[in-house]
Formats: sequence, C-alpha cells, structure tokens
Amino acid sequence: MEFLMVKPVKGYWILSWLGLFSNLLALPFIAYVVSLGPPMHIANISIAISLAWPAAIVGIVASAGLLAQRKWGIIVSLVSLSMVIAGSIPYGVVRLMREGDLIGLSGLSLLIAILNLFALIYWLLPVHRRRVRY
Repeated sequence: MEFLMVKPVKGYWILSWLGLFSNLLALPFIAYVVSLGPPMHIANISIAISLAWPAAIVGIVASAGLLAQRKWGIIVSLVSLSMVIAGSIPYGVVRLMREGDLIGLSGLSLLIAILNLFALIYWLLPVHRRRVRY
C-alpha cells in the first residue's frame, strides 16, 4: 500500500529540494571540518562520525521520500532535523566558549541549528499529516 499526498502545502517543494541540496553539500563540508587541526580535532572527528554524517545521510533519504511524496519522508525528515539540532547546538556552544568566533564555525553551527529548528517546526505542522491519502 502506497501513501501518496493529495496536494502539497505551500513551501513543500522548496524545502524538499533545499533539504536534498543542503544535505548533499553537508557531506564534503563535514569532511573539511574534520580535516581542520587542533584545538578541536577530537571533537570534530567524534561529532562527524557519530552524528553529522549519519544526520546528512538520513536527511538525503528523507528528502528523497519527500520528493516522492511519501508519508514516511516527513517522519524521516523529523528524525534528521532532530539529529542535526542535537549535534549543532552543543558543538556551536562549546566551540564558541573555547574560541569565541561567533563569525566563524561556531556561529555557522548555531545558524544551522536555528534554520533546522524552523524546518522542524514546518514539518511538524498537522497539515502534513492530514493531507495524506491512504
């Protein structure tokens, strides 16, 4: 049994494509951050392997499900966005406290967390669950 959406909500297609492209771009960016040397080399490696790369892969799968208009795409996107928020907020705060570079990588990490929070709120809207045909 396939779950197809009747008519997508405003912003559905833009956020689906934006999610796909941003997750594809995140993979080499994460590799770049891992290649940075001290002082946060161990933290970069551990966050990348345990949370950042898995969140990007789950985000790619979620975007594929959203573009195919499958109900599970919304659920998987909620998981991916939650993973990104769970990793980027603590990483950004720790990096900000250690290096104080709000304009640099810590600021970017916190900005990514805020944007993902807005995306999470959008995908949590009840209209996405009501517009699904069984």
